[in-house]
Amino acid sequence: MSVQALQQELEQCLRRSAAGDALLLARQLAALKAPAPWMQIAKACHDAGDAAGEEEALNRRLAEQRGDLGAISALAELKRHQGDRRAAESFYRLGMNTVAQMQSPPAPVAAWAERAQAYLAEGSAAYAEHMAGHLASAGILIADTSPQMQEAFRLLTGQVTLYLQQPSMFFYPGLAHRAWFEREEFAWVKDVESHTGAIRAELEQLVAGATPAFEPYVTGQPGRPKPNNPLLDDPRWGAAYLWKNGELQQDLAAHVPSALKALEAAPMPMVPERAPMALFSRLKPGTHIKPHHGMLNTRLICHLPLIVPEGCALRVGAETRAWQAGELLIFDDSIEHEAWNRGSADRTVLLFEIWRPEIPLEDRLVLTTLFGAISKFGENA
Repeated sequence: MSVQALQQELEQCLRRSAAGDALLLARQLAALKAPAPWMQIAKACHDAGDAAGEEEALNRRLAEQRGDLGAISALAELKRHQGDRRAAESFYRLGMNTVAQMQSPPAPVAAWAERAQAYLAEGSAAYAEHMAGHLASAGILIADTSPQMQEAFRLLTGQVTLYLQQPSMFFYPGLAHRAWFEREEFAWVKDVESHTGAIRAELEQLVAGATPAFEPYVTGQPGRPKPNNPLLDDPRWGAAYLWKNGELQQDLAAHVPSALKALEAAPMPMVPERAPMALFSRLKPGTHIKPHHGMLNTRLICHLPLIVPEGCALRVGAETRAWQAGELLIFDDSIEHEAWNRGSADRTVLLFEIWRPEIPLEDRLVLTTLFGAISKFGENA
């Protein structure tokens, strides 16, 4: 029988809902390297209760077009109906990855993605319960294990997402992928925090002054491409610099002696034309700093919260923390992070950078020279 005759007979089978015969004809077409309406055949098999035929048709469609979301979602639903959770989750995840690549998913696709996400979350919870129960039967309580083991368990069971250092400019190998560092780990923290009240008073005087101290945090450089950032030249994310590109900003520094005194206690990098870097960072109500990565993993970013209304928070990696006035937050900004102010007043912190503590002194000296050289490259070309 010719390809054309097979296709005509196949169409007739589909019109009379003869799913089994349609599948046989489609197999013959596939053997002849001819196209077949696999999605229509899958639906016919589904309506006829032929799960094996439906699965075959969907898999054949995916063999032709791996990213076909219709086939992926149908296989996910089929496996879910069959009670094969692990298989269903694998297809749901594939579908979610496909949706994530769409710039503007249509409403039905977005609704499907929400259902898929809910199913995956339910599965993660069930998996975590199963694994914890299995460990408990062996006399192991996950809560009594090391912090590393607890984190590994949460990653395994899908309770958290793995976030790694992805600096945009320079990567120093061998450092632990830690999003957050605790205040208690640094002897100098209490000294810096002890100046909080005085620094806040200096900040309030600046804000009340006639000359604006803040400029947009995200700006372009003359002769360079503009940053692809929705807050470009937007004063809603403002910066008032104490140190910028390694230079003390004299006009502002004269008004904030307590802030400068506090910063003396912190191990800030000293790199010509680059560091120290310290500023008052202000977020206006309704402002969202989208997820992004910093330039280096050789530093940590420190926030001394000064003015913090309700509704403000910072996510670094998988964990979100709210600022508490006078209590430093210390994090690795080479790991994906974002911040927002959903409150009704400005949020302002004193932001500065310190050396990553694990980096030895001899490497800090090399890095200082190296980063200085980066700024010099091409000056006289």
